Amino acid sequence: MTNNNIARLLKKFGKFIGYFLLFCIAFLGIYWLLATGLSRIVVPAEANAPQEIPIYLLTNGVHTDIVMPVKTAVIDWSKKMPFHNTLGKDTSMNFLAIGWGDKGFYLQTPTWADLKFSVAFKATFGLSTSALHATYYKAMKLGEDCVTMNISKAQYSRLITFIEESLQTDENGNYIFIPTDQVYGKADAFYEANGSYNLTHTCNTWTNNALKAAGQKAAWWTPFDEGIFRHYLKE
Repeated sequence: MTNNNIARLLKKFGKFIGYFLLFCIAFLGIYWLLATGLSRIVVPAEANAPQEIPIYLLTNGVHTDIVMPVKTAVIDWSKKMPFHNTLGKDTSMNFLAIGWGDKGFYLQTPTWADLKFSVAFKATFGLSTSALHATYYKAMKLGEDCVTMNISKAQYSRLITFIEESLQTDENGNYIFIPTDQVYGKADAFYEANGSYNLTHTCNTWTNNALKAAGQKAAWWTPFDEGIFRHYLKE
């Protein structure tokens, strides 16, 4: 191969890299614009519903959870997701936070420093499986990272159905517990879930859809936690 041929190949490769970078920048720009714009469109809460059961919306700054009382007349979550599945096995907990997400992120990435390219790539393009993260709390503290609302028993039943449809079950209808040492504390556990995480369906998209199922205020669509919280913190 002559020097001229090598130069032409390098020029073509350089153009390819340039076009690829431009495509990535344009894609991320469009994604951000859609995420910002569509998250500002509010889906209003159902009007005149009885306020019977308190639920909470919780964020760690990136990921959101729906938090519910452990026991109500509608459901006892401790029978569905037993305390003994957690390291602490503390039966005095009063609230259960539930979030959905990529199984690889949950189980292989305890901190951002542990993030692997393969995990991020699979999660971005919906190539991996999902898990549901359940965390028990004794009390909830309201603030910019935690807001509350009261919903009716009928709305709560719809929320439960949404959560149960997100979970895998065994032949006896039980949620499938994931034995792992990669828990975040003494009060959490993981369960096999349905669906795949991707750029259009993130953990926060799942939470946003859970709010819709419960007839609560939500964003039209959002991949980010702020897209949900902006509709609650303005009040």
